[in-house]
Amino acid sequence: MKHLLNLLAAVALLVWGTHMVRTGILRVFGANLRTTLSHSLGNRFTAMASGLGVTALVQSSTATALIVSSFVGKGLVALPAALAVMLGADIGTSLMAVVFSFDLSWLSPLLIFVGVVLFIARQTSNVGRFGRILIGLGLMLLALRLVTASTAVLTTAPAIKTLLGSLSSDLLLEVTVGALLAVVSYSSLAIVLLTATLAASGVIPAEVAIGLVLGANLGSGLLAVLTTLRSAVEVRQVPMGNLIFKLLGVALAAPFVGLWISAVRPYIPDTATLVVLFHLAFNIVVATVFIGLTQFVARWIERLLPSAKPGQSTPLSRPQHLDPSALATPSLAISCAAREALHQADIVETMLRGVLDVIVRNDLRLAEDLRKLDDTVDTLYSSIKYYLTKISREALGEEESRRWTDIISFTINMEQIGDTIERVLIDIEDKKIRAGRSFSEAGMAEIRELHERLLDNLRLGMSVFLNGTVHDAKKLLEEKARFRDLERAYARTHLARLSENTVSSIETSSLHIDLLSELKRINSHICSIAYPILDSAGALAPSRIRESKFDELG
Repeated sequence: MKHLLNLLAAVALLVWGTHMVRTGILRVFGANLRTTLSHSLGNRFTAMASGLGVTALVQSSTATALIVSSFVGKGLVALPAALAVMLGADIGTSLMAVVFSFDLSWLSPLLIFVGVVLFIARQTSNVGRFGRILIGLGLMLLALRLVTASTAVLTTAPAIKTLLGSLSSDLLLEVTVGALLAVVSYSSLAIVLLTATLAASGVIPAEVAIGLVLGANLGSGLLAVLTTLRSAVEVRQVPMGNLIFKLLGVALAAPFVGLWISAVRPYIPDTATLVVLFHLAFNIVVATVFIGLTQFVARWIERLLPSAKPGQSTPLSRPQHLDPSALATPSLAISCAAREALHQADIVETMLRGVLDVIVRNDLRLAEDLRKLDDTVDTLYSSIKYYLTKISREALGEEESRRWTDIISFTINMEQIGDTIERVLIDIEDKKIRAGRSFSEAGMAEIRELHERLLDNLRLGMSVFLNGTVHDAKKLLEEKARFRDLERAYARTHLARLSENTVSSIETSSLHIDLLSELKRINSHICSIAYPILDSAGALAPSRIRESKFDELG
């Protein structure tokens, strides 16, 4: 019982080490990996090569599938190119299996020691995260050695010898078990390495090991499909296409398992090497056979999972970019949240743009529709906030952590602008439209001027949030002072019209003053977008707090 428990612990350690390496590399190189993939998708061959390289580094074809799927979901990459990436990704993970099949156990203590030192010294920096990667690699090598040691003891037990003697190959069962193990462990690489180690120790025959390897390949494709089940259709197309490649590959390879063993065994007597080389050969053959069929398979997938037609766009109230599958890659999840924040800002712009139409046309129906949009803004704010809380802050680099904070700040400002616009619309309905009153020509011209400036500032604020340029952030902050001065000037001219007993100005005085104040408040929320950018760049004036207090008094 003790030796069995040791074996199970070693298997768990192998899975955990694989997880640490995968997440560590994504934390350190996540943004660079996305850039590399996006810049190498010009044709299917370079796409396959980039998929091979990125997956060899990440050690997870599933992680690569999630990154590429997000590109397809955003319309940045065509489906055939994405499928070519996945063919290369499968070769990449098989190459890593070959590397780990060599006896590198002597490296384990060194990797763990150096990794722990780096991680403890600089936990929150990339140096610490690189240390985490080294710890994961060391644990993987240590786990493989422990698996070998545990199985060597187990195979000497009479009961185990009897069980192994009665074990016969059932390919369908082995494929099924291998697929289930890959899904449960979230790593086909760990299962392939475990299978090769068990085969080398004599626990399972080579035929059974190869059947499990075929199943592990199938399981990695199935895992990506399950992970993206709740994502948009475009995101789900890539994992589905990759799973079809794997299904066809397993169907083609299954009849030749015995032939492979008999042909290769004389040249490669080591069973572990035989197994991992079969894994590599399988994925190379699948990539070679199907690289020319990516267009055909893409068309078939698009018929199986059709995208929404242009006229069937997603409702505004529903988050469009918060892909749950991207949460496994924190840097990718941050990008999804940023895009959703811009979606929220687009709705706020629609509300703000419609305010002037309500004032000019006295349109109660439009006012009601615009007020309903505030519920949409609130819903999106809640969705974005909840999505961000599911992203591990520890998994984010310093820049991504700042971006996390920027997104929260931006969405709060957009939500408060939406609330303010709703109040403005209610005041316009009650104090102007239903009361049958009108602004004076001069007063209306002032409102138009402020409204136009607000729209310009909102667009500039969205640009600052998207690009984070210090120049635009400074320009936006300058607009805050200009808008404040303009609002004060228009308040004085309104009081002058009251002293002249202008009837329309007297009737709408309360609404006019309140409207100027609310527009100024909206502009303050817009300009607040610049503060995190300038603060990060060290370009924020020390007097900002004092100036902000004066703004409130004014």
